[in-house]
Amino acid sequence: MNRSTAVAVKAAASTKKRRSFLSRWDAPIAGYLFILPWLLGFFGLTAYPMFLSLYYSFTDYTLMEPISWVGLHNYERIFTADAKFLQSVKITFFYVLASVPLKLAAALLVALLLNKAMRGISAYRTAIYFPSLIGGSIAVSLLWRNIFGVDGIFNEILAKFGIQGIGWITNPSTALWTLILLTVWQFGSSMVIFLAGLKQIPSDLYEASGVDGANRFVQFFKITLPMLSPTLYFNLIMGVINAFQMFTSAYVITNGGPMNSTYVYAMYLYERAFSRYQLGYSSALAWIMLIMIVIVAAIIAGTSKYWVFYETDAGGKKSK
Repeated sequence: MNRSTAVAVKAAASTKKRRSFLSRWDAPIAGYLFILPWLLGFFGLTAYPMFLSLYYSFTDYTLMEPISWVGLHNYERIFTADAKFLQSVKITFFYVLASVPLKLAAALLVALLLNKAMRGISAYRTAIYFPSLIGGSIAVSLLWRNIFGVDGIFNEILAKFGIQGIGWITNPSTALWTLILLTVWQFGSSMVIFLAGLKQIPSDLYEASGVDGANRFVQFFKITLPMLSPTLYFNLIMGVINAFQMFTSAYVITNGGPMNSTYVYAMYLYERAFSRYQLGYSSALAWIMLIMIVIVAAIIAGTSKYWVFYETDAGGKKSK
């Protein structure tokens, strides 16, 4: 092969490679057109507001005066001179640590009960899932406030057993627990995901363990939980993220009271932004919340290798 032929072959190969690379972008143009509405929504309604709030967090933005750059002053003030910040963080972490495990436990228990072949089981699953569709609404929060009020239905039930009720949402020691109970009541979504995970566990494992003498208790901890650990991991992450952002029930039922016992972080952020109009300060609070969620999620993800197990393509088991 002479020199001119070699150069021509090399140029043709280079052109073909370049066309192959460009074809990845030219060929699926229809696909990009289909996802264009999502891209516009993501960049216009999510990405742009996020980066704008990051900029505002370094400014003194009050809606009443021109925006002025203050650097890290908002963050310094939050961590050194804001007692309500620490109080709201403590209440929020307590809420997360109490509500998420209880919600997951309730969801898993109900999923185990509904994972049976029986007549009308679909109707039961729908009825149990239904509260999750309306659980975060203002109407349900108002209903919850009436149920646990001094003259509410819950105290009327206790009175039938000779027990004197209290104002559950007006007592500082019980108000937060009423909100936790409302969150646990909204276990439907987690239950459906657990139920889907239970359907994927081979029944042969239970039959083989039963032959070896394993009872239901042993099967649950040796088969069900390990096989269900990826589903548990997903529900845990989603539950933590949602719990950190809890706002509606605290705002409607207790309005942060009594004595700030339900003054969760999202309520404090809302007050700073829409009651005091300190949008720069509240933007800094929002980014601190994001960092807290990321740290907690990272801790869960880092420890998951010790308790989350996945089935390999070959059929074995491996740790994440």
